[in-house]
Amino acid sequence: MTLVSQEVLKQVKTIELRTRGLVSSLFAGEYRSTFRGQGMEFAEVRAYEIGDDYRTIDWNVSARLGNPYVKTFTEERELTVLLVVDHSGSTRFGEPRTKAALAAEVAAVLALAAARQSDRVGALLFSDRVEQVIPPRKGRRHALRVIRDLVAFAPAGKTTDLAASLTYAVRLLNHRSIVVILSDFLAPSWERPLQRLAARHEVVAVTVDDPRERALPASGWLDLEDAESGRRVLVDAGSREVRGRLASLAERRSEERRRGLAAAGVDHVALVTGQDYALPLRRAFALRARRLHR
Repeated sequence: MTLVSQEVLKQVKTIELRTRGLVSSLFAGEYRSTFRGQGMEFAEVRAYEIGDDYRTIDWNVSARLGNPYVKTFTEERELTVLLVVDHSGSTRFGEPRTKAALAAEVAAVLALAAARQSDRVGALLFSDRVEQVIPPRKGRRHALRVIRDLVAFAPAGKTTDLAASLTYAVRLLNHRSIVVILSDFLAPSWERPLQRLAARHEVVAVTVDDPRERALPASGWLDLEDAESGRRVLVDAGSREVRGRLASLAERRSEERRRGLAAAGVDHVALVTGQDYALPLRRAFALRARRLHR
């Protein structure tokens, strides 16, 4: 049995109390309407009727009986939600709290929302490898266990292998699920694995950024260290030209990320440290719900 420090338990309780109102007021309706009908199970085969989707035709049964028949499905009462959470070195940056801390709290909201709806929730924590997997289960107690492990997790790796983690998630889930990826996506070659994951599951990408990654303060010379490689570099943040080049680089990287997420067909929620995350989450979920129910 893993011993959990009182400090970790205190943090879990604080997160639960801080997010309780958000889970109740924002996600009681949006959560279910956003993902309603995405988990489907086979019900029966019946005779084809005009207006039925031809893609549901059961060709084996139709050939055997000599008339077209279609498969019908019912909505699963339970969904499976997998939280894929980035704990690489780049997420340990940010203020007033790190990107990792922001991701953990958003994951906590989603875990508690899933538990409230009696859905299964699990987590996959990764850095340069998949470091921990919490199998999806139901119940508030299990959701709190997910939050506890997110808070207590101390990654062994510093760099990021998002592509391998997404590939692992494809193998881990044996039926259609909701996959929420919480990451800054500062990693190479994740586009194709994300497309493969999104082809089988409903995927939401929650990107977490810090404003200083886009615009350095005009504060003179800065000694910067890459959180993953350890490489250090002196930057003249007092130079408008230098700040402009860095801002252009950040914008180009952000645009490439947006294009990659759009190409995979996943929903995108953009969050920033130091800003309230409730409104962007609610807007994104409400937009998705409207789109699914048109």
